[in-house]
Amino acid sequence: MAAAFAPVSSQQRIRNIDFLRGCAVLGILAMNIVGFAFHPSVYADPTIQGGAQGINLSTYMAAALLFDGKMRGLFTLLFGAGICLLSARADERGASSEVADVYYRRTLWLLLFGVAHAHLLWWGEVLYPYAVCGLMLYPFRRMSAKGLIILASVLCALLIGGASYEAHDAGEQLKKYNAATQLKRSGARLTEEQQGDITKWEEKLKFMKPDAEALRKNHDLNTGGFLKNIKARREVLNFFHSLPLYSPMLWDFLVMMLAGMALLKTGVLTGARSTAFYLKTAALGLAIGLPLHFVQLKIVLGSWFSVTAQAWAGAVYEPARIAMTFAYVALGMLLVRSGVLSFLTGPLAATGQMALTNYVMQSVCCTLVFNVFAWHGRLQRHQVYFVVAAIWILELAWSPIWLRHFRFGPLEWAWRSLTYWKRQPFLLSADPEPESQPASEPSIEPQQA
Repeated sequence: MAAAFAPVSSQQRIRNIDFLRGCAVLGILAMNIVGFAFHPSVYADPTIQGGAQGINLSTYMAAALLFDGKMRGLFTLLFGAGICLLSARADERGASSEVADVYYRRTLWLLLFGVAHAHLLWWGEVLYPYAVCGLMLYPFRRMSAKGLIILASVLCALLIGGASYEAHDAGEQLKKYNAATQLKRSGARLTEEQQGDITKWEEKLKFMKPDAEALRKNHDLNTGGFLKNIKARREVLNFFHSLPLYSPMLWDFLVMMLAGMALLKTGVLTGARSTAFYLKTAALGLAIGLPLHFVQLKIVLGSWFSVTAQAWAGAVYEPARIAMTFAYVALGMLLVRSGVLSFLTGPLAATGQMALTNYVMQSVCCTLVFNVFAWHGRLQRHQVYFVVAAIWILELAWSPIWLRHFRFGPLEWAWRSLTYWKRQPFLLSADPEPESQPASEPSIEPQQA
């Protein structure tokens, strides 16, 4: 008789994955904080708000080099791996017939959480796009690691090609705008197409290079109370959430989810590979990623964050951040394996075990600081990282304490109860968890790829 299909027990958890997830959820805040503290355009362009000289410029460069795209990439890898883990646990318990029902219910609840999180707290949240991608990825869970890597590589190549085309197109739009503007200044009558060239470029500048009036309006919306806060988020979400499902913006997530599924199947994420493998992976990832990121920074700094420079920097972004993300996975595995900084790896694993709760908790904290307490737009770029440090300390401290008394984080408990249509035990003092294989013996057989 098949064992009841239920949430993973503490004995089944893979500590390496929890550790990486903890690093990712904390690291994501290092980039998200900019979106909470300033106008959305400041994420990529420090000249708009918050300072772009001295320590502020150094802060931007350090965050771009170490965090931008990498932490989200790591978080997304692990989400993809979770698809295979869920399926493997179902097979292990003889509950394969139930897994699709559980998986899609789990994903649809995540989609609902994401929509609520986006509109109520954080316009740049990832739960909604994760759920949208997750709905598409379930049929790929049994694909071989090699097949997953090939598919991810094809999507990555298309992303790079698409970004390069958009960069070239931005340059062409600027040329047309300059030509039409020059004609207009000379008193010539513009054609409808030429007037459209001017309008198209001005619309692009309106978001990427907002003026003082736009910044003031954004600040007032973000500090004017709950309903105005929702309106500020909705203005950005109207763009992101209206994108078609085949939009390249979603491919960014799909690439890393497919890669995460492959890395789980090959034993990379479970720590099953050799120390030499992780050393080589880390060295190769850094050797590719760091130079590409320096090229990216040189492009934007050389033209002082012009619109066309930001577009060309985007063409370098994807291969750079993927290489760095793989390097971070390898470095994380080496760190856990070595036992160095064990005083930190434990709290990080606990933070990762409660990743959903901690992710949303970051949004709550930032909403309080920047919306309720009205710090939005008032700090310099480097100063927002004092807020980051405070939230990191809070989450590293509270996560292990919470898990000494409870089986799950609050949102993890709610999500699992809704997924399985059954109220899950919450307190550790409740009925003991069923016996299961220890996390050091992952159920997925490593494959060579």
